[in-house]
Amino acid sequence: MATAPDDDDQAPRRGFPFVSGLFAFTGRMLRKSIVAVALLLLVVFGVRACLSTQGPSLQPWHTIVPDEPSAQAIATGTWQDYVAAEQRMFGQLRRKLDSEMKPGDRTPLDRYYARSLTSPEAFGHDWNRSYVLEPAGTARGVVVLVHGLTDSPYSMLSMAELYRRHGFIAIAPRMPGHGTVPAGLTREGRKEWHATVEMTMAEARRRAGGRLPIHLVGYSNGAALALHYVMTRIERGEPGGVARIVLMSPMIEVNRFARFAGIAGWPALFPRYAKSAWLDLLPEFNAFKYNSFPVRAARESYLVTDELKVAMDEVAAQKHMDQVPPILAFQSVVDDTVGAQAVMTRLFDRLASNGSELVLFDVNRNRVVAPVLRTTATEWVRDALQKPSRRYALTVVGAESDEDSTVVARTRPVGSAVVQEQQTGLRYPGDVYSLSHIGLPFAQDDALYGNVPSGRRIVQLGALAVRGERNVLVVSQDSLSRLSFNPFHGYMLGRVVETIPSR
Repeated sequence: MATAPDDDDQAPRRGFPFVSGLFAFTGRMLRKSIVAVALLLLVVFGVRACLSTQGPSLQPWHTIVPDEPSAQAIATGTWQDYVAAEQRMFGQLRRKLDSEMKPGDRTPLDRYYARSLTSPEAFGHDWNRSYVLEPAGTARGVVVLVHGLTDSPYSMLSMAELYRRHGFIAIAPRMPGHGTVPAGLTREGRKEWHATVEMTMAEARRRAGGRLPIHLVGYSNGAALALHYVMTRIERGEPGGVARIVLMSPMIEVNRFARFAGIAGWPALFPRYAKSAWLDLLPEFNAFKYNSFPVRAARESYLVTDELKVAMDEVAAQKHMDQVPPILAFQSVVDDTVGAQAVMTRLFDRLASNGSELVLFDVNRNRVVAPVLRTTATEWVRDALQKPSRRYALTVVGAESDEDSTVVARTRPVGSAVVQEQQTGLRYPGDVYSLSHIGLPFAQDDALYGNVPSGRRIVQLGALAVRGERNVLVVSQDSLSRLSFNPFHGYMLGRVVETIPSR
């Protein structure tokens, strides 16, 4: 005699139509999402392809790719090997440029024309190349200085000279793809950069001989590379040998666009749209920095920060953040290149109590300037200074009041409820509303990026002032007016000196 099924047997069967419907709905939504993404990518592809057929043509410095050593060759070689390969590469590049440059390319504003007003040769030494500065007497330490993206070792020169004056051997490597032609960054990337930092640190350890302290200084992308070196050594349980880290405008976080920048270069797979491999295609009139910017460089900068985040997360998971050396970092409160707040929240807030300090350069809060500042980008620093429970010191350098441009340094020491105020002897320049990402490493009297007349026969970019109608120049007026020096550079160097052992 058949028996009726119980409720437990019926329940799953009653649920099948609902589950099937749910799967069907999910499938439809997934297909729609895939179609929407495909259409979006197609639109991006089409727009980029169309734009690449407009504007200036590719020049030799956009198409000649220098012959750099591979990451493997750099990692297994020595500093001497790297410098020798660099010298050969510069010679080959010069010959290729000379053969492909047209007479019309040799202008007073072309950095690749030896007699131009923007040539590195006007500085008596090509600071685009790797260099070592030796102290006058017996060495008391070694410092490695890593420059930023599209930059060159020139940006580390004032810091290198500071360390040399205080008895340190200063080693500044040129990151592959830099200091030559912008096309170098269409091939070289983070693997070669990491290998170069590793190789240079090996040279620093050789020079230190286990007796001298080693400092590691990084600017922008170079700061991320320096931190990545330290974090990966800790993660692997290897001795880092770094006594102190100094960072300027550290690239802890970049614009979200950089994550997907590679998509913008897809049309370049077709020769007709080769220019889509570039985000900026500009004249090259900066002796020690590229103006043109390839898509691949943006993508690589994001991947550097992503790798750094993974390494920091792993060190934190191992509960080894206490092994990170003391860090002294300098950051402008407003920064159009990197996430300024991320330096505090994603790096410093994770450090152990080891004597680290974050120095923030505030905007000019003069009551004449304040009404035209975007508060969403500037007010966060005031809240930051009010929080006392930190394991690092926080210093904000800015005007004493909205009516007084005298600059003071307000410091909240570790765990203190009291903000200490110290006079700096500086004044906030009346025509400057903030510092900038690119200006931090350079003094006001820098021959190229400062605004104090240098007496050289060059175009001094920091003093450049062009006026006229908008939308006429091929270079954006914003880029020309962006502050290229640090009016508080002397203060910054003074703070670094405090971290250098006196004997």
